Amino acid sequence: MAAFELRYARAFQQVVAAQNLNIDSVRQQVADFAATLDGSRELREFLLNPTLDHKDKVKVLDAVAGRVGLDKPVRNFVAVLMDHGRLESLKDIAAEFSTLADLANGIAEAEIVTAKSLSENEKQLLGSKAGALAGSRVRVTWTQDASLLGGAVIKLGSQVYDGSVRGQLQQLKRHLAGA
Repeated sequence: MAAFELRYARAFQQVVAAQNLNIDSVRQQVADFAATLDGSRELREFLLNPTLDHKDKVKVLDAVAGRVGLDKPVRNFVAVLMDHGRLESLKDIAAEFSTLADLANGIAEAEIVTAKSLSENEKQLLGSKAGALAGSRVRVTWTQDASLLGGAVIKLGSQVYDGSVRGQLQQLKRHLAGA
């Protein structure tokens, strides 16, 4: 990560907080714009071209912002990145913004890996257990890994809570090898 990414993310997070914007809506708007930018080689080349007239680029940005549904603060953020030649780093800056916004709102990232797909009730229960372990609300990323055999593994930052059958078997194997 470049230092400028954190600076832009921090500034954007401060604007979002000061204006009491909905974090999830802002995340989605930035993701929608990034997807539009990624999906169109012509748009990307036009907006990233430093030799083109700034006013023309702003007109195109405004047209895309209207089509994608960007709120004014999000549109202005994208314009600042474009003006400073940082638009190619939008995804990285957005990821930093998301991390800062979560930190400011007391939300921890959790990854939960299960052996099989879970029902919504099971996900809710396991998500609340992860929140209790984190001591805060959590944003959960769910993945499946059949090699766990059963149970789940919860990752909170650098902490790993292994409640899988595979993990219990490995622990038993280490215990028996040491006995």
